[in-house]
Amino acid sequence: MNPDEDIQDARLQQLVDGIVRLAAGELSARIEPSEQRDEIDAVITGVNLLAEELGHIHADLEARVTARTAMLRRTQVELEQMAKTDALTGLANRILLNERINDAILASAHGGNAPAVLILDLDSFKAINDTLGHSAGDAVLVEVSSRLRAAVRASDTVARLGGDEFAVLITGATEAEILHIAHRAWEALQESVDIGTETVWATASIGVCLRDPGYTAEELMRDADIAMYQAKAQGRNKVQLFHPDMLNAVQERSRITAELRTAAASGHLALLYQPVIELASGRVAGVEALVRWHHPVHGTIMPDKFISIAEETGLILELGRWVLHEGITQLSRWKTAAPELTNFRLHLNLSAAELLRSDLLEDVQATLATHEVEPCRLVLEITETVLMSRRTGEEQVLSGLRALGIGLQIDDFGTGYSSISYLRSLPADAVKVDHALIKDLDSDPQQQKFVSAILQLISAAELEAIVEGVETAGQAAKLEEMGCLYGQGYYYGRPVPASDILDRVRSTEPHR
Repeated sequence: MNPDEDIQDARLQQLVDGIVRLAAGELSARIEPSEQRDEIDAVITGVNLLAEELGHIHADLEARVTARTAMLRRTQVELEQMAKTDALTGLANRILLNERINDAILASAHGGNAPAVLILDLDSFKAINDTLGHSAGDAVLVEVSSRLRAAVRASDTVARLGGDEFAVLITGATEAEILHIAHRAWEALQESVDIGTETVWATASIGVCLRDPGYTAEELMRDADIAMYQAKAQGRNKVQLFHPDMLNAVQERSRITAELRTAAASGHLALLYQPVIELASGRVAGVEALVRWHHPVHGTIMPDKFISIAEETGLILELGRWVLHEGITQLSRWKTAAPELTNFRLHLNLSAAELLRSDLLEDVQATLATHEVEPCRLVLEITETVLMSRRTGEEQVLSGLRALGIGLQIDDFGTGYSSISYLRSLPADAVKVDHALIKDLDSDPQQQKFVSAILQLISAAELEAIVEGVETAGQAAKLEEMGCLYGQGYYYGRPVPASDILDRVRSTEPHR
């Protein structure tokens, strides 16, 4: 082969090798041109220039990718920060707070003080929102967050859990230090907040939970929350330390709620009946139905243990429906067994929630009709505070009940407003005077004058008076002497099963 051809073949091979390296991504690869400056060298030069350009393009792309990657990382950090921060106040949110509580729990496992959690709930925030608007409410929340930050240590975490609820995580502190920080936070919220020309207060109920190591973040938050609600129950605007018996009480309420849901269907509820006595004659004018819960494990549970729970959970609606149906059914049985008892009346308690039940009127009317009981034989006892604060919907229901001929009675008179000016305007036929007003009636002349005046006022308002809680012969005698029409209490008889009522009613012996 010609030597020149050999040289040319070698240069072509170099060119091919260079192109292959470039194609493989080796952009730094270059082909050495020869001294011949022929067509092959021209191609080599072109390939080298292309490699140079590709190198610049690649470097620019790498710089852009690096910049974009850094930007994405910054954005990710910002998004993570936003996901863990309250947008309004800049405080940690529930997610970040839980992370830090877990970190503090792990740190305390190796020695040191266990973390503590404070839960704060503003006491009158809804009123601020309702009267001044949500922008004013937001301004208050920002101010509260600022005050809380200033009240705690730099190592503590202040978080907004949502709405007007805040939390503080305290780490590495003794019990005395924790309570000191809690009271500092409380004191920081005692000063008023100026919103434009308005002045408001943003006090808080504060629950404090500090437990031994071994408790989870969820348990710390739960127990602090329980303590906070205990602070609200005790009057608000105070600091309450969690105690284990508080959790026991909450768990007991939860158990009662769950079991109360099925108590009626399981046949565990029963009505007892307490006589209402006409004082002048001693006859039984009617009975008040009182619900009892005969628990298969815990025995008889009195209403004061479960009625409030039923009202809080909404179970009072079903409970009230059951009492209404059961009571009227029993009244029908008595009516059949003793048709001569034409004026005998059944008293049932009606809660505020039941008064707003959409089908109450229809239910009462249909139940009475089904059991062929005249409406005038039913008396619904409604607390004084409910009657005083009635709204349009409640007013319509009360008017409907009266239109049916059902009796309405003010219950627990003397424990609520007890306003003389309202007495005549209340939609009722009778007033049940609370037992607290007749304490020492048979021995205290001043109390006798007071009760006599109340009875005269009730009579002047053209209402009938029933006094409950009569326990002694002396009280009974004084009430009759004062002209009180009816009495109810242990002196006349304790609540008894339905089967005992007719014998008591038919008895002709006076009970004075």
